[in-house]
Amino acid sequence: MTLIIPFHNTYAHLPDRLFARTAPTPVKAPRLLRLNLALADELGLDRAKLASPDGVQILAGNRLPVGAEPIAQAYAGHQFGHFNPQLGDGRAVLLGEFVGRDGRSVDLQLKGSGQTPWSRGGDGRAAVGPVLREYLISEAMHALGIPTTRALAAVATGETVIRDARLPGAVLTRIASSHLRVGTFQYFAARGDIDALRTLVDYAITRHYPHAGDARGLLAAVVVRQADLIANWMMVGFIHGVMNTDNCSIAGETIDYGPCAFMDAYDPNTVFSSIDRGGRYRFGNQPSIAQWNLTRLAEALLPLLAEDETQAVEIAQAVLAGFGERFTDTWIAGFARKLGIGQPQAGDQDLVQDLLTLMADHRADFTLTFRSMADAAIGQDALLQGHLGNTAALGDWLGRWHARCRLEPMPDAMRHSAMMAANPAVIPRNHLVEEALTAAVERGDLGPFDALLAVLSRPYDEPTQPQYAQPSRDGQDDYRTFCGT
Repeated sequence: MTLIIPFHNTYAHLPDRLFARTAPTPVKAPRLLRLNLALADELGLDRAKLASPDGVQILAGNRLPVGAEPIAQAYAGHQFGHFNPQLGDGRAVLLGEFVGRDGRSVDLQLKGSGQTPWSRGGDGRAAVGPVLREYLISEAMHALGIPTTRALAAVATGETVIRDARLPGAVLTRIASSHLRVGTFQYFAARGDIDALRTLVDYAITRHYPHAGDARGLLAAVVVRQADLIANWMMVGFIHGVMNTDNCSIAGETIDYGPCAFMDAYDPNTVFSSIDRGGRYRFGNQPSIAQWNLTRLAEALLPLLAEDETQAVEIAQAVLAGFGERFTDTWIAGFARKLGIGQPQAGDQDLVQDLLTLMADHRADFTLTFRSMADAAIGQDALLQGHLGNTAALGDWLGRWHARCRLEPMPDAMRHSAMMAANPAVIPRNHLVEEALTAAVERGDLGPFDALLAVLSRPYDEPTQPQYAQPSRDGQDDYRTFCGT
């Protein structure tokens, strides 16, 4: 049973200095952990052949499918504000690109597939825990409607990787619109390779933004996509944890789920990443970091924006200035929907911000507080009061909110339904994610993983088992996530 992937590779046909031709390193005893059947169907791939022995060999990196042209991509990046001129795919190999059923071209990449010329001494491998974390959370993000890379499969390698302990190894098959990052452009800008920069810009425009026209148009399009993406993160309490420029996709997708997590108690200063000791990538700082990253992209593109450097800087500044307005507009529109408001107007930003302040003061659960707003829309305030207290401050805010809702008359039941559709009932709660990963890694039991994934695939439905919607009883104030490398 031969697996056929209709590759039509384009990046591998660009100049060789944009990547290194390298094949995955075979593994000892590949075993399929999980296959994303729904995604396979969406992509037009044969699920039975993917799950066959031949398919598993391909997903593990032991065998190359016909038409694959494996490469590791070159890129640089600012890591916690410090520039590293040479990073690249140190443990991932792009097998190639193909067009899915929707007519969209996507990358098929193996992550954890062995050393590449960019490994910098690393083993190039991945462990089961981080692979399943990325699988789980990227699929949860997709179900929430947030642009993201996706997981097609997770394969155990039958080998051990060494981190703080000896861990079972795995390979993730990742699907992305592309793997072009801000750091990809930085790599060639740092080398003064204007020809390569121009090639990248033309490629990115053709693949992602055919109406952009030139480098200025590309920068403007990426600004819009990133502004929308970060606003969507903020609406669900998601914290990426490592927003380095090499983790910033120009396609506007969430990429690289290392030390990421979702917030329970609302606090804009929340940090989960064990390596973010200064809180650079804390929840409330994500919009400004995104703009900082985009500024680094603009710097890389300066030679292509105008021949005169002063003029190029002015063009870049004018484009970057649009980030704040776009982010604010998307943020207000999104939070207005969460509050049952269809047409944002002046004053709505203050209404949202005042609610967030109340939530911070009471350390209210982000997801449950907004979900309970739907009940408040039909006059049932008890759940909301349970999160924010039966206080005068809440009473005043509710009065303002009800007055605002009356400006857009609609039946209470209709508003309630709209708000339920805008506020998820479940997110990947950190304690549930850890329980699922612990069961999988330590006992080889994927039952908790499957159960949690099934609930997260329908995030706006009330779960039949209430524990999936509840925060941890211990509050998890000291919860930390770790980089998979």
